[in-house]
Amino acid sequence: MPSRLSESDSAALASHALSYVRPGQVIGLGSGQAAWAFVHELGRAVQAGLRVTAVPTSEATATLARRLGIPLVSLDDAPSIDVTLDGADEVDARLDLIKGYGGALVREKIVAAASRRLVILVGREKIVPMLGTRGRLPIEVVPFGAGFCRRRLAAEGYPPVVRTDGGTPAVSDNGNLILDCTVHRIADAAGVDEKLRAIPGVVGTGLFVGMAHTVLVWDEGRVTTMSRPEG
Repeated sequence: MPSRLSESDSAALASHALSYVRPGQVIGLGSGQAAWAFVHELGRAVQAGLRVTAVPTSEATATLARRLGIPLVSLDDAPSIDVTLDGADEVDARLDLIKGYGGALVREKIVAAASRRLVILVGREKIVPMLGTRGRLPIEVVPFGAGFCRRRLAAEGYPPVVRTDGGTPAVSDNGNLILDCTVHRIADAAGVDEKLRAIPGVVGTGLFVGMAHTVLVWDEGRVTTMSRPEG
């Protein structure tokens, strides 16, 4: 399997992704290595005079964007986002995704759903023949229902473990817990997403089905573009 994106590769991919941004737009800012590389690139463009506003998908992204001088707005102030640039943990040939290894899956999905266009930035190692290839699906659950959700997920064939941070349960920016479920290859991502979201207490899953419009793939020094067919 190809190695993880280096810092310089992430920067080069982010520089290419900046071509999807136009002056005056509202930009969704993702979370994670590739997304934060893009935030740095956007910050440099803003400092050079580009006028945009942005909606961050995590507190970490918001902190970085403020430090770089990128003006931020909330979804209350920007009900529609022109383009969101984010990373992913798995991408299949249909441009369906698994996201959430960084824990921001619910906010990322809300921002993606509010966007006219979702552009995903990944290294070649994130392209998989079928979602679930890496064996992990993050799910965000409310703490009150964590035990119930764990039992129901296990009964459905997706045994979970509570994600931890320094020996204690990791808490999302929404105050919820993240369960990392063991999965095998997922043939019907939309059906699995619907089934798991129907469990009371599940806030959202890391399955992003039919949401990405474009995937920019860094592969051996160049960018390859994958696009969802129109219609």
